[in-house]
Amino acid sequence: MIKMKNLTLGYKKEKILSKLNLKIKEGEFVGIIGPSGAGKSTLLMSVVGGIKVFDGHFEVLNYNMDNIKKKDLVSLREQIGIIFQGYNLVDRLSVLDNVISGILKEIPMARAVIKYYREKELKKVQEFMNIVDIQKLSLKRCDELSGGQRQRVAIARALASDPKIILADEPISALDQKSAKKVMQILEKVNKELKVTIIANLHHLEVAEKYCSRIIGINSGKVIFDGTPSDLTEKIIEQIYEGDQ
Repeated sequence: MIKMKNLTLGYKKEKILSKLNLKIKEGEFVGIIGPSGAGKSTLLMSVVGGIKVFDGHFEVLNYNMDNIKKKDLVSLREQIGIIFQGYNLVDRLSVLDNVISGILKEIPMARAVIKYYREKELKKVQEFMNIVDIQKLSLKRCDELSGGQRQRVAIARALASDPKIILADEPISALDQKSAKKVMQILEKVNKELKVTIIANLHHLEVAEKYCSRIIGINSGKVIFDGTPSDLTEKIIEQIYEGDQ
């Protein structure tokens, strides 16, 4: 699904990540770990084409990211869901309205404006609300929810767009331990049962080890480790987090 060969990424004239050689296959649950400023978010967001390619070759879902056209970039982004640390919900709207925004491209503008949804559309979003266990909250405003509930709304919204890949940028860093566990269990369920590829930046090493099938460790813009959680050693962990404050 994703191929990086001798890839260097960054912003404007600044190179953030260099000499990346990675392949991410369909169905993987990849955790990206490393100290602050290592380039984790740069790597994650490069998948949706928001990062400059300085050198090397980069493919996502068979799109050539080296020189992708605007219309192809729109098409690519429609196949990728994103979950943010800050949820990015419309707080004044209900859970249902936030989740159904994931399928607005399927609803004519005239109906979307007056919030007139057909039975098949409501059935579809209900299915995803059931998966993340927020079906009883569908009519509540999002600003009335806890952080964990809000993140589960964000996951349901991402799922509603039928993504092939979900990118999760520090999805549990603002949550308490119980809520974080629930969110990670849901992401694991989405990965295993719906076969959605998940790539997540994770602040806590133990979380990555527990839920991810593969871990990529980054420090100072370079990949220090790429393997299974069982392959991580204390020495490798020290190398990944060397210099972290």
